[in-house]
Amino acid sequence: MRRGRKNALQLSLGWKSSPAGRESLAPVDRTVLMITYLLLLIGLIMVFSASGVMAETRYGDSMFFLKRQAVWIVLGLLALHWVSRQDYDIWKSMMPIVLCLTIGCLILVLIPDVGSKVNGSRRWFRVAGLSFQPGELAKLTAVLYLASFLVRREEDITSFKKGVLAPVIVVGALAGLALLEPDMGTAMVLVAVLLGLLFLGGARITHLVGLVLSLLPLGYLLIMESDYRRRRLMSFLDPWQDPHDAGFQLTQSFVALGNGGFAGVGLGEGRQKLFFLPEAHADFVLALVGEELGFLGTGLLMVLFAILLVKGFHIAGRAPDAFGRHLASGVTLLLGIQVLINAGVVSGLLPTKGLTLPLVSYGGSSLIVTLIAIGMLLSISREDPASRVGSQ
Repeated sequence: MRRGRKNALQLSLGWKSSPAGRESLAPVDRTVLMITYLLLLIGLIMVFSASGVMAETRYGDSMFFLKRQAVWIVLGLLALHWVSRQDYDIWKSMMPIVLCLTIGCLILVLIPDVGSKVNGSRRWFRVAGLSFQPGELAKLTAVLYLASFLVRREEDITSFKKGVLAPVIVVGALAGLALLEPDMGTAMVLVAVLLGLLFLGGARITHLVGLVLSLLPLGYLLIMESDYRRRRLMSFLDPWQDPHDAGFQLTQSFVALGNGGFAGVGLGEGRQKLFFLPEAHADFVLALVGEELGFLGTGLLMVLFAILLVKGFHIAGRAPDAFGRHLASGVTLLLGIQVLINAGVVSGLLPTKGLTLPLVSYGGSSLIVTLIAIGMLLSISREDPASRVGSQ
């Protein structure tokens, strides 16, 4: 169906074909691309500001994290532009391979001699000084699987047995493997993406509510049976009760945000990054943005993310087929959920979770996977007939 429409449009609009016989590529959504570049630039600046002193003390090189982040950005942008030039249908056919590869990586990382253990969690592969976190790949894999499944079972989505059970089992397996690392943040994102895409795909509200209610006892057990998770929850409820231990990270985030006020203390002038705020260049980079750039800078950053998300759903709405619509919706949901959780953690609205701020926080795995996901979004935007006409 979609191929037929593309061929008909090609004849009516007079698209030129490349020497290989493929249609000439329409331009990608420039707004999405420019906001991505801008967020990467902001992230690079803030990573250097947050990590310079620590990197100098720990590694003797103030640009240690900056240089690594720059390498990840270059690699991620190369991946983004390559993916954006591919027909996004390729990901539907490759989904089984990607799913098996992801499950294999999530299992392998749990093996002591294979996965690397940091701060009590075994989440990383380390090779030649570089690390990769398969949990980040699992997030995008879940989106690909759900988009492909919703296309195949679009008519059965209102049935729990035929349209909901299989996604719950597959994404639940990914989340379960993430919990074994343990990585509850990734598991939460996977569940949120599952519920969001099932809702957008037309699943019954009663089924989704039932899923949420069934997960509540499991969540309670996971928190209460784990000492560090229980302490995190208690510190979230009252971080000032133990500001020097369990509540340290959150109280220091509050101090950073409070210091920033409306306009901030100035770029590079933040004090909480001086060994007060843990992970200031990674999970809590937004707190440093609040301190150095203030409410104004933080607000502008959130506006950029909001525009990116609106454009993502706009691309989904104009996708020429169901797979493109579900894939674009899933990528947009994935970005939005992670932004909301990270902002909620930094501001004390949610318990502390090890989730980065997409495109801004330090971290190669998260950055590259996010840029690949945006490349898929841009690939779908090329199929918008309006962009074709505009490129004439």
